[in-house]
Amino acid sequence: MASTASRPSRVAKLPPRERILDAAEELFQSEGIRRVGVQAIAEKAETTKMAIYRHFETKDALVAEWLRIVAADYQAAFDRVEAEHPGRPRDQILGLARFIAEGLPAISHRGCPFINSLAELPDRSHPARQVIERHKARQTRRLVGMCAEAGLPDPEQVAAEITFVLEGAQVSTQNGSIDQTADRLMRIVEGILDRYSSRPGASVATTG
Repeated sequence: MASTASRPSRVAKLPPRERILDAAEELFQSEGIRRVGVQAIAEKAETTKMAIYRHFETKDALVAEWLRIVAADYQAAFDRVEAEHPGRPRDQILGLARFIAEGLPAISHRGCPFINSLAELPDRSHPARQVIERHKARQTRRLVGMCAEAGLPDPEQVAAEITFVLEGAQVSTQNGSIDQTADRLMRIVEGILDRYSSRPGASVATTG
């Protein structure tokens, strides 16, 4: 979704459905899913509860749609790095790490929407939680594919290590336990790639 920096003037121009989603994003991020009721979303969106239910059958459906949009932003990052670095999977992986690193300042203030939502949605049958789990599975498959294209031995293990670092950096930024998380993140991911690139069985694709 777009930034909420100049929200009043921008939101007034949005169609009703997008205005509702924008209000929901603002409130879910700042106050949490459980604490925010449909009436609060209606007031923020300058609409009515009835109008919200015309677009979204339930609040759970609204939460799920919000998270689908967030997930789409992350999947778009994969598309961008593939387009910017065609045939250079190592650069694509580093581009993904940079995308996460550049987003850390926002997480320090508001937290990761996926981490926050998972904490509030313990029921794995909740539609929004299912959105997150499908997104994470798709993200893992794409990262494993990049590692395989880079010629790294055991691409599943490489992708797992990189995922631990990316997600750990977001948690550490959110709780303030580690400083310089963006720089550390990039150095660690580069170190993982270098380590696997030097192992027996690594292909020349890792130099791309």
